[in-house]
Amino acid sequence: MPFAAQVIAGLVLGVVFGMIARGIGELPNGDPNWLTSTLTEIGNIFVTLLRVIVVPLIVTAVIASIANLRGVSGAARLAGKTLLWFGITALIAVSIGMALGLIFRPGENTTVAASAAEAVDTQGGWWDFLTGLVPGNILALEGGDSGVSFNVLQLLVISVAIGIAALKVGKAAEPFLAFNRSLLAIVQKVLWWVIRLAPIGTLGLIGKAVASYGWDSLASLGMFTIAIYVGLLLVLFVVYPILLRANGLSPLKFFGGAWPAIQLGFVSRSSIGTLPVTEQVTVHNLGVPQSYAGFAVPLGATTKMDGCAAIYPAVSAIFVAQFFNVHLSITDYLLIALVSVVGSAATAGVTGAVVMLTLTLSTVGLPLAGVGLLLAVDPILDMGRTAVNVAGQALVPTIVAKREGLLDLKTYNTKRSGDPFDADAPVAPEPVLAGAARST
Repeated sequence: MPFAAQVIAGLVLGVVFGMIARGIGELPNGDPNWLTSTLTEIGNIFVTLLRVIVVPLIVTAVIASIANLRGVSGAARLAGKTLLWFGITALIAVSIGMALGLIFRPGENTTVAASAAEAVDTQGGWWDFLTGLVPGNILALEGGDSGVSFNVLQLLVISVAIGIAALKVGKAAEPFLAFNRSLLAIVQKVLWWVIRLAPIGTLGLIGKAVASYGWDSLASLGMFTIAIYVGLLLVLFVVYPILLRANGLSPLKFFGGAWPAIQLGFVSRSSIGTLPVTEQVTVHNLGVPQSYAGFAVPLGATTKMDGCAAIYPAVSAIFVAQFFNVHLSITDYLLIALVSVVGSAATAGVTGAVVMLTLTLSTVGLPLAGVGLLLAVDPILDMGRTAVNVAGQALVPTIVAKREGLLDLKTYNTKRSGDPFDADAPVAPEPVLAGAARST
């Protein structure tokens, strides 16, 4: 069976098993039944394996990328254009979100009780961006209630610094760079083994989602949920194709290449967990050079969130304002747009849609207690938000590479095989930036 068919089969079986588990119900003591627990563990194990491979992949890929670019000025130019396109797409997404909030008026068309409003412990702040940039240790490890974890943004900073330092050292760093290239090849092979488990992981993740959340909680927040998903679908299937067409690229080829990562983002609800797949399909399916994708995709996984940081906070802020009868001025709407475009970077160290929403509400002066109103449907919304996030994280490097004359159009336009990528296939040729032809 082709790999894509395997993943679809896992998705269908996940829905079936999830419905069965939901029908069984909880145990008398309130614990999940055996089937729900099994689906949860299968999904958790798969996401954990992906998260484990993220650290060595980011470190080796970014160092190799900086070394391959061979020119800090070229890397700086690409980084600047990448961030510019992050901002452009975020601005479009937040504009759509605000328009939908005003059209659907979800805060006035809801049956959610005011007693559900409660403040949340985790909040976003503008200083989080600066503190998130500074590594607390060389491994970018962080301690928390759930144990030790890693800060992807800090890991990216460390890897970029090491890569630039290796370039500056020159010949003495060649053994280190050769070792890094070998380690990257090994990490990519291990990643491929993990990806082969995607059908089973998809079964567990979607099954757990159906069993745990179902659709019961949508009743009181139906208009809000519809507004969010309409916005996500508009960005994913209207805005992104228009941007691709404007840059001379086929939207069908893009979705055919990026779909494995988009699909995994939907079921896993984790941009970081999907990062290895996003990078691989961006290189092997879309034709973005590894030297650029290895830098741009990890950067996007921490700061490029059209779903979580643009559409969701825009609609949610308008919902809270309508619910509490707070009038928003033109200045408030401009602030919402500004926070959505810039704020994802400001919360990169503590990424999350809830954190982004608290930052938006506090900036505009809306009650933070409004966050508690929306938590009931957050897991269901998070699936769509993450899918759009992942699509944008693959889209921007593809567009920038095309505009810079670096995109391998033969790879981009190749008819997709059954596998999301061939681990042994040649990747897009590495560019010589100094003489690269750039399209206007």
